[in-house]
Amino acid sequence: MAERRTPASRGAGAAEPSPSAPDARVRALDAGADDPPPGASAPRSRGATPAAARTAARDQELADLRARLARAEEENARLRAAAAQRPPAVVPGAAAPPRPRRRPGRATAAVVALVVAGLLAPVAVVAAWAQGLVTDTDRYLATVAPLADDPQVQQAVTSRVTGAIVDAINLDQLAQDATTAVSELGLPPRLSTAVLSLQGPLVDAATGFVRNAVERVVTSDAFSAAWTAANRAVQTQLVAVLSGDPDALASLDSSGTLTVDLSDVVAAVTSALSDAGFTIVDRLPTINASFALVQSADLVRLQSAYRLLDALGTWLPWIVLGLLAVGVVLARHTARALVVAGLVLAGAMLLLGLGLAVGRSVYASSLPPQVQRPDAAVVVYDQVVSLLRVALRSVLVLGLVVALVAFVAGDTAAARALRRSWSRMTAWLRGAGERRGVTTGPVGVWLDEQRVLVRSVVGGGAALALVLADRLTPAYVVTVAVVAVVVLALTTLAARPRTAVVAGPGPDVAASG
Repeated sequence: MAERRTPASRGAGAAEPSPSAPDARVRALDAGADDPPPGASAPRSRGATPAAARTAARDQELADLRARLARAEEENARLRAAAAQRPPAVVPGAAAPPRPRRRPGRATAAVVALVVAGLLAPVAVVAAWAQGLVTDTDRYLATVAPLADDPQVQQAVTSRVTGAIVDAINLDQLAQDATTAVSELGLPPRLSTAVLSLQGPLVDAATGFVRNAVERVVTSDAFSAAWTAANRAVQTQLVAVLSGDPDALASLDSSGTLTVDLSDVVAAVTSALSDAGFTIVDRLPTINASFALVQSADLVRLQSAYRLLDALGTWLPWIVLGLLAVGVVLARHTARALVVAGLVLAGAMLLLGLGLAVGRSVYASSLPPQVQRPDAAVVVYDQVVSLLRVALRSVLVLGLVVALVAFVAGDTAAARALRRSWSRMTAWLRGAGERRGVTTGPVGVWLDEQRVLVRSVVGGGAALALVLADRLTPAYVVTVAVVAVVVLALTTLAARPRTAVVAGPGPDVAASG
């Protein structure tokens, strides 16, 4: 059944392989055509009848045509898939396809939404951090508790407690009375003058003795426990101040200073001094000592903004996310808009980090002269904003991850080349496994057919893990992203296209059927 093909028909057949001719021959042979094709000689065996020879020749040709049909269908599927990924060819002289109508209002709205989200992102992060610091006792203690182990803070507390005890004892007056009483005992003038000159060394020795006792207490575990208990009371006082509790307002001084009560530390020190033989402390009145944690004349007036802070910390992060989503949805190129959204978040966090660095310098230079340890005040500032720095770094990493994922899923030439390389690698790995009898079977076919659903579930799970996290950290964001990428890679590798299942048996199996 050889076919005569004109040059025109040969050119048309070379453009796209078509299984129509082999299919027609298969149908003809299946219909029972007994004559062999012209010019074809059927193999004859000794003793075989002409009818049997014709039947054998027809079966052989039918098997060959079926194999050719399977290969042609596989080639057509491959060409259709490749054509779907290529942009349509432009035919010279043909009319260009109509361009989609531009919508400048929609594009402008997308840009405005992304810009506003970028401006509000630092405010949202600061508001959420401040709300957690003020209203969450555990978060507040996690912020200030490490200060008890900081050497500079320990030195500042030691100086404050030592000064309070020395002032309560009134060592200068006590030394003066003692030296004066001794000098009036009828001693020789030179000896009396020497006794009076001992007043300064006596004060220094007593002060050093008290300071050593304070340092032993401050560097012990008892100080950490006392510091935590005192800061728990401070946090309760702060919430009461911002809520407008009149009793809490009365506990602040005129400058609005919020202090940590060190009475427990003083009690521990006086007990240690009494045990060491310095029993004069037993006759002292109650000693009040405190450590200024926040000093601002505006602290009392901040209660008017407490409710606003609570509302901003709760809703502003969601408003920013909503604006980013609106900007992405309204944009013509979703992937590009998502890249821009991620970079906007990252850029906003960089600006926030720069603002924190500038604020640190401004805070250090604006400390009042009565602050004895400016270095300790700077340490307190760094520790208070430590969780804010963690939050901005987490959002920065999240923005970069979103931008990277959107770039890989985009329609740029680099992204398409990257995806094609990944597809070729997974196809090679899948083929190598199947040649060795390792196959995912129907599960792989289902994963290939439902790949959009699988990607949506993995992406939604990653987003849910980030949203439900109690506290974001850069390491947590990176871990969630890596897990999502690994799961997607495994599902893509396990997916098995249905065309591979259909064409899998090969010509030998087809001939045997």
